[in-house]
Amino acid sequence: MKRYVPALTLAILLPLAGCGATSSASATPSASATPVFNATDVMFAQMMVAHHEQGLELVRLAETKAVRDDVRTLAAAIDATETDEVKTMAAWLRNWGQPPSAGPGSHADHANHGGQPAVGPKEVADLKAKSGEEFDREFLSLFVGHQHGATELARMETGEGVNPGAKALAERINKSGTAQISQMLGYLGKP
Repeated sequence: MKRYVPALTLAILLPLAGCGATSSASATPSASATPVFNATDVMFAQMMVAHHEQGLELVRLAETKAVRDDVRTLAAAIDATETDEVKTMAAWLRNWGQPPSAGPGSHADHANHGGQPAVGPKEVADLKAKSGEEFDREFLSLFVGHQHGATELARMETGEGVNPGAKALAERINKSGTAQISQMLGYLGKP
């Protein structure tokens, strides 16, 4: 066992060797330093907060109206996750000194940025009027489209954003949204 200790110590210490060393060039930010955020990060956060808020309205309906246990369980999981994500993104916008939502005529137009249009008030009202298995089918169909919009926004951020936290969240949203779409299509009996 003793002969492995030096190799193990070396394996642990080598990756840490550069961590404590800083040069004057790396210790001082330069004019060309990467910004904390860019316009894409702001657009992503503003659009995703609005998108998640609508998603929360839909999943909260499903938590009380769905007849299938698996649909209610999925809705509750999405509720918990997206509630936390909204808080995180709203805090970023405050810290960046940016408004919580985009003004009229700005980048909030989903069609110009690869996002899907939000579910409209008519679709939400129609969903509220449904019950039983009909509600479950309609919710799943609407939410597949809704999550597709989220994955499109997330891909925009991972491609053009610069904020590490926003990019990491976008990666998670893309992965979880894609998995949820697949899961919901399975619930609907579609491949």
